Amino acid sequence: MTDWSRLHHAYGTAEDISGLLDAVGSDAEDPGWDDLWSRLCHQGTVYPASYAALPALTGMARRWSAADRRAPLSLAGSIVASTDRPHGHEDPQVAYASQMSDLAQLTEEALRDPGLADDPTNYVDLLGALLSFEGVEIWGEQLGGLNDEEYEVPCPSCSAENFIAFGEYGFFSTTDSMYMKASTTARQVPLRPQAPAALAGLAQRLHSRALADSQPDIARKLTYVFGDALCAECDAVFSVAEAIASRWG
Repeated sequence: MTDWSRLHHAYGTAEDISGLLDAVGSDAEDPGWDDLWSRLCHQGTVYPASYAALPALTGMARRWSAADRRAPLSLAGSIVASTDRPHGHEDPQVAYASQMSDLAQLTEEALRDPGLADDPTNYVDLLGALLSFEGVEIWGEQLGGLNDEEYEVPCPSCSAENFIAFGEYGFFSTTDSMYMKASTTARQVPLRPQAPAALAGLAQRLHSRALADSQPDIARKLTYVFGDALCAECDAVFSVAEAIASRWG
């Protein structure tokens, strides 16, 4: 049994975690999930209690159906992916290796839920969680940018902050953080997506999977994330994915 009183979370002692875990339901809108997120993965920061909760989150996902287990899988995935960890804490891939294997399999089953075909947001969250459980660095935490339809990265040549937009507002790089405003006059430079046939490695795997999972819009966005951008400040061409990896790696 976990002695929660010896652990801490974002707000102090973790004595309340056991009760929160016991009370929360499979409905992602259950307010108990907000309480758990704020304590165990507060703005991306994790704590000793966060890792101690992984076995319980794994147990929930195992008991619940593929369609109902998204909440515990997403929280567990974010905990594992976080790079803002307690100092000196053992890598969860090592300390919780058994849970990582189980969570990966449970996530694979959840990703096969037909209901996700019309739910790209949850699809991306689960796909990111799967990468986390598999130990894929950076992308377990950063794949969520697909849902935001934006990454903010520095130009590797001049260091200017570029907003890489790929969605509702267009497909371009710009240095204007308010590019979504109709009144903006900032320069917007078209992105250069990668041809699907030229994708390799993780990019090819994610793109092929998105197509196979009936997520064509996600597949299209991936060609931009793994394509090139021109800096809106100095016109240098750079790889979007490499800029993401450099910032968060």
